[in-house]
Amino acid sequence: MTGTQPLILGEMPSLSKLYVNAAAIAARRRILGAHTTAVLPAVSHEVREVRPDVENLTAYQHLLGETASDVLPAGFIHALAFPVAMSVMSRDDFPLPLLGMLHLRNVVEYRRPVTFTEPLDIVARAEALRAHRAGTQVDIAVEVRAAGDGTPGEDAACWCGVSTYLAKGVFLPGIDKASAPAAPQGFSAPDPTALWQLGVDAGRAYAAVSGDFNPIHLSVLSAKALGLRRSIAHGMYLASRALADVGSVKGDSFRWEVGFEAPVFLPARVALDISTAESGDGGWLRSDYVAWNPRSGRKHFGGSVAAL
Repeated sequence: MTGTQPLILGEMPSLSKLYVNAAAIAARRRILGAHTTAVLPAVSHEVREVRPDVENLTAYQHLLGETASDVLPAGFIHALAFPVAMSVMSRDDFPLPLLGMLHLRNVVEYRRPVTFTEPLDIVARAEALRAHRAGTQVDIAVEVRAAGDGTPGEDAACWCGVSTYLAKGVFLPGIDKASAPAAPQGFSAPDPTALWQLGVDAGRAYAAVSGDFNPIHLSVLSAKALGLRRSIAHGMYLASRALADVGSVKGDSFRWEVGFEAPVFLPARVALDISTAESGDGGWLRSDYVAWNPRSGRKHFGGSVAAL
């Protein structure tokens, strides 16, 4: 990641400590009336020699419906790298409040199979601060590579991901609101190929395998404290479950995209449709998926998985 000063962290950050730190920063800013500028920290955070836990991998595969395998699912790698990304977002000089941040979009390139026996280096940085019609959005870019691989830049990565987050109601000075993207177009629900039944504990179950104990996902009380009427499902739980439903047809390397439009309030029923396109010779080319509320017809999220 060029253009940033690397900060090597001695160990994987604790998500619980990061959330506590984020709450402290938010309280300090309220008390002091501190004003932030539209400038991102020019620092990348890196943790080296990260070793996935096989018991956690097995629990993740079981929860998400992934086939038991030594290969790490793309969504599991996102969860593995998430604390490093969070450590960037919880910095004192990060201009947006971490607590209450909404997940808008993800783009992942899974370039080769990664097994649980491989030690990994994980690097994260913030980029592309820009307007959104409801606030300010930012990208968090993450690269995962084999530990000790000296190849410079993104070419060394076996997994690359960009997550886009929204700080709702936060409008930073210097960011042109007129440049915000338009609202999503109307949605007409197709015939579903699957129907998920998500319990009120779905957020806690995913938190247990991902380590993401963001209060908006855990209970009605903790979600209400952050302005939501009920707890909501993790975006990456939903997207990773859809990816698992695409199945082994996606092969060993692929580009995975997802865009989130409306939260899934728990408990919930979610309808899903997956459609597959083939290449001229009959091989798999891509799968598109979309999920919605079967009662209201409101779209929750959609995306694609395509061959690299």
